[in-house]
Amino acid sequence: MTTVVELEIPADRLGLARTFDRVSTFEFQVGGMIGGSPPLVWAGGQDRATVQTALESDPSVELIASVANDDAGTTTDDGVGAIPSDRWLYRLEFGDGVKLFEEIVTENDGAILTAQGRENRWMLKLLFHDRESVSACHELLEQYEFTVNVTRISGVDDLATARTPLTETQYKTICKAHELGYFDVPRGVTLKELAAELDISHQALSERLRRSHAALVSAELSDRTAPMEIDP
Repeated sequence: MTTVVELEIPADRLGLARTFDRVSTFEFQVGGMIGGSPPLVWAGGQDRATVQTALESDPSVELIASVANDDAGTTTDDGVGAIPSDRWLYRLEFGDGVKLFEEIVTENDGAILTAQGRENRWMLKLLFHDRESVSACHELLEQYEFTVNVTRISGVDDLATARTPLTETQYKTICKAHELGYFDVPRGVTLKELAAELDISHQALSERLRRSHAALVSAELSDRTAPMEIDP
């Protein structure tokens, strides 16, 4: 059964520990985790200058670009949406800790749904095909001393208690896409093939996936955890 795992990992094992040390109020949310190009990362803290200086001097990341400006309500070209006045958007290249973590998760048929951090730790939500993959992944994470603290495990049938911002339709679509390898590199199934499997149009599936991704990022940024009652 498709399984969602929520866990915590210390920042000194994954990255950004130096930034947490220098900015006591530092928080972040990764959008579009992970693989391929460096991801966009929302960051908050004491003030933008302090946060950016800390990121630039943190050996666990490389600051590729500052994406957003200081104007509240601005919309980015990436379609992320309105920029909160106390959050700033950067494109970061993460170091070896995150890359090894990604490799362990993907090699065990897992996918990273969301990643955020506060108080010197990362909180991640992972999706796996089955419980056996969860166990195998956890064993490797322990072997490589990631100091994992699993906070929640839920199945696709536990939608009401899974603390997901997705509707039931969106959630099952994401699970099916993951099951068939749509998020793999290279992809195990095309968008057209996935649409046929779900018996919906290519355009409808594309829009549903985009809304699902937007819902995951928006919910983590605003701490919305209750499922939406209807599909947008």
